[in-house]
Amino acid sequence: MARSGAEKSVIVIGAGPGGLTAAMILAHRGFRVTVLEKRDRVGGRNGELRVGEYSHDIGPTFLMMKFLLDSIFEITGRRVEDYMEFRLLDPMYELVHDGYSFFPTSDREKMRAEVARVFPGQEAGYETFMKREQVRFNRMYPCLQKHYSTLGSYLDPVLVRAMPHLAFTKSLYGVLSRYFGPEAMRISFTFQSKYLGMSPWSCPGAFAIIPFIEHGYGIWHVQGGLCRISDGMARVVEEEGGEIRLETPVRKIITEGRSARGVELTDGTRLEADDVIINADFAHAMTHLTEPGQVRKYTPADLDRREYSCSTYMLYLGLDTLYEMPHHTIVFASDYERNLDEIANRKVLSEDFSFYVRNASVTDPHIAPAGHSSVYILVPVPNNQSTIDWDSEAGPFRERVLSAIEKRTAMTDLRRHIVSEEVIHPGTWESERDVYCGATFNLAHSLNQMLYLRPRNRFEEWDHCYLVGGGTHPGSGLPTIYESGRISADMLSKRYGYPVDPPLPLPE
Repeated sequence: MARSGAEKSVIVIGAGPGGLTAAMILAHRGFRVTVLEKRDRVGGRNGELRVGEYSHDIGPTFLMMKFLLDSIFEITGRRVEDYMEFRLLDPMYELVHDGYSFFPTSDREKMRAEVARVFPGQEAGYETFMKREQVRFNRMYPCLQKHYSTLGSYLDPVLVRAMPHLAFTKSLYGVLSRYFGPEAMRISFTFQSKYLGMSPWSCPGAFAIIPFIEHGYGIWHVQGGLCRISDGMARVVEEEGGEIRLETPVRKIITEGRSARGVELTDGTRLEADDVIINADFAHAMTHLTEPGQVRKYTPADLDRREYSCSTYMLYLGLDTLYEMPHHTIVFASDYERNLDEIANRKVLSEDFSFYVRNASVTDPHIAPAGHSSVYILVPVPNNQSTIDWDSEAGPFRERVLSAIEKRTAMTDLRRHIVSEEVIHPGTWESERDVYCGATFNLAHSLNQMLYLRPRNRFEEWDHCYLVGGGTHPGSGLPTIYESGRISADMLSKRYGYPVDPPLPLPE
């Protein structure tokens, strides 16, 4: 007989998207949920950065697999559209190569025409890509909905059926090379590995599903910014009786034996709970929210040996003008492979770098005053395992970034329109945003750090402890982080006999 979740209390450390997902599901099921957030607003890297009159998303700006977000709200009996407004972007983005631009779209007929315009003769390769990667995605998607807490998880029929499609021996670039001849077209379908903080030449081939997801299901924008997703989730938590405490930093996790029993706040207050969910950056939590000897596997030495994603140099600008540019623009370095090698392996700043500009004010009037714009700029750079001194490099690098944007985009006079500005670089990601090594996409998604080999949703160090976020399964990126929250909430619910519906299948 199922017992009421109301008998049990849960503390969630961090109000990021994974923690809020778990909190809203568990609160709906009757658990007494308390979310503890260090900062003055919810969202974590999916939160809002407000600079004067300008609103910016701190981190994610692409919403893929909207159907998964829909399903999270449906679990609580709600429609996501009652909490935020969505726009499907068409084209999805502009990709700028040396000498020309490419405008991919999720509309199949339009996309065939765009391929014929930019890469004539490659239309059949595009159709083959869509057909074959649909099969791979259909096989892999159910694997992302399961936990991998034991080695026996590898015998699950769902994973066994997916094995032939995992492309263990190929990189993402290698898989895409089967479909497309021109180098620039291959790169146009492999740049998505940046969502994982990896180079397509080292990213596992199975992640060819990511460009397919974009082309098959589209890219969405949330009016007011993707940070409104976290705001909407927080509303659901509170509507269901959960509590969210802002400006409440945790000093350490309290354990008894090998079980998590609560937390101690920085002011010395101790809060007990039946279960603890960790939504802080995983490696940061292990090195800052535990005491020496409290963890056996994820020691500082172990964490230092692991592979991490790249970092990012961020510029958040408020402008007194509005540029007629697409919502998303990605500009590639002339030697893209070298640029990524310098980031991931040599760990130096590239002279010739790639960058991304979000000009969301052409779509969204809510993030800047009328006639003004809120602009978000991201440059992939090495994480803090490099020897780069950002205290001295941040200023000169800013000038290089602005010059590159003025040279390679329509923002030819960008500098004279800047009225507000905020910078986050690898050093401040780590020191001010609690991101281990400044690795904004968390632990790398290499084969030795996936599934059972990634920190598990039911944390292997302690009983009554669960993980959500990019540092656990299924990995980084908003859709998979939502899925981590659902997986952990379901595991915790089943522990106490609560009936859990299976995750929804893929939409047509």
